[in-house]
Amino acid sequence: MRPFRPGIAPTVVVLLLLPLLIFLGTWQAGRADQKRELLAVYAERRAGDPISSLQLSHYADLAFRRVHLFGSFDAQHSVLLDNRTRDGRVGVELLQPFLDQASGLWVWVNRGWLPWPDRRTPPLFTTPNSPQSLEAWVYVAPGATFQLHADPADSQWPRLLTAIDAGALWAQLGRDGFAQEMRMEPGPAAYRVDWPVVAMSPEKHLGYAVQWFALALALCGLYLYFGWHNNKEKHHGSSHESTQHV
Repeated sequence: MRPFRPGIAPTVVVLLLLPLLIFLGTWQAGRADQKRELLAVYAERRAGDPISSLQLSHYADLAFRRVHLFGSFDAQHSVLLDNRTRDGRVGVELLQPFLDQASGLWVWVNRGWLPWPDRRTPPLFTTPNSPQSLEAWVYVAPGATFQLHADPADSQWPRLLTAIDAGALWAQLGRDGFAQEMRMEPGPAAYRVDWPVVAMSPEKHLGYAVQWFALALALCGLYLYFGWHNNKEKHHGSSHESTQHV
């Protein structure tokens, strides 16, 4: 058998890139598993009966739990979440404080998406004046939210934000409110509420994992090929030089 001599430079490249490619593939496969578990929890909890606001403190994990609320919206302190798109159209999500009468708890209710085609004029929305009976579910952000621009505490309402920090907003309003956003289910007071559960599906993560593993396999194949190929060229070159010397 011919000896395997890939050379120093290809070996260094493989030693640097191969662990990275395997790590990225494994990470994407792990993310796919996490998304499957998340979707399973979402489906299970969304299929369950709604709890009352008085029961919120009974659960350590509130993500996706359905809640029944009855009370009134605060039309004076609305928040518009910017950079939200649906079907390629730009718009905002409307959040308003909602006082639940059963518990006296303030919650930020996301009433859904509405279009904002012309940035020169504010988005148009209305707020019900009468008490509302509605159902919503608790949305817990998967990671730390990034605020592109933050309004000062004394800015005018409605506020245009890119992410919501419910606790900070309650502190600015001087209210003791629920620290998570609640997203409305379809109803008279709702706008468009076809919420995406995850930004990227498990299948897409798995596709990326396959790509990273394929690149790792291709890198190993190239490494083996050049190792044997370079040795073959060196062998032929040495034979040619020996013939000339003779």
